[in-house]
Amino acid sequence: MNRTLVIAHRGARSLAPENTLAAAQKGYEAGADLWETDVGVTADGVLILFHDDSLKRTTNAPEVFPDREPWTFTEFTFEEIERLDAGSWFDRDDPFGQIAAGRVNPEDQAAYVGLRVPTVEEALRFTKERDWVVNIELKKLPPPLEDFPVVPRFFEVMDRVGIAPEQVRLSSFQHRWLEEARSLRPEVEVQALVGYFRDRPIDWEAVADYQTINARATLTPPEKVRELVAEGKKINLFTVNDVAEARSYVEAGVSGLFTDFPQDLVPLVR
Repeated sequence: MNRTLVIAHRGARSLAPENTLAAAQKGYEAGADLWETDVGVTADGVLILFHDDSLKRTTNAPEVFPDREPWTFTEFTFEEIERLDAGSWFDRDDPFGQIAAGRVNPEDQAAYVGLRVPTVEEALRFTKERDWVVNIELKKLPPPLEDFPVVPRFFEVMDRVGIAPEQVRLSSFQHRWLEEARSLRPEVEVQALVGYFRDRPIDWEAVADYQTINARATLTPPEKVRELVAEGKKINLFTVNDVAEARSYVEAGVSGLFTDFPQDLVPLVR
């Protein structure tokens, strides 16, 4: 049986601001097998790393642009987003209590102040330089960029960087994008995300033709993992932070675990 992969979710975001290269570096240092990040697009078509539709939670956009509420990233140019501080909020909010627990050193805390929102190009270069692997989640884009050609644009960036196809995984809840990716670049692995809604059962039949499925852990108990593995599927689960829970999935044969705490799960699977 293959060893379960530890996937640093948005980087090691318990130790550094999510979707920054600092978080990716912490995941790398923790020994994660790969990291996961989210793709957003600016108003002028630059691919960036960003999760929420709004810039509010993880940048100081409300202070820099007080009249631009709700601060949707697709309504800002890359030059405007470059002006934002994407790191200070982590020190202020301590989202996973790891600063209070003494697991983030003062030097790192100071270094996070003033971090910028990275581009996808920077993320791919970072991954290539470390001979690492990245899982790129293509997120549904908010207005006015719902129809932006994100798949071919991503491949343009990938070509520019020259990263090897085996260093990239593409995942999305928008399965039409995965089909587009498969037709354009069959050498790049695609992974179907399922379980978008926390309170709705997963329709496993809808992703029957995908070899790898990334599923919400709370909707996928260990016995379901065993069943899917027996059918020849690879199952990655998001987001698993508890070590005991992770152990139960590892024993069930899960392929990978997305976690905000790679520093805790890596020792479990080694």
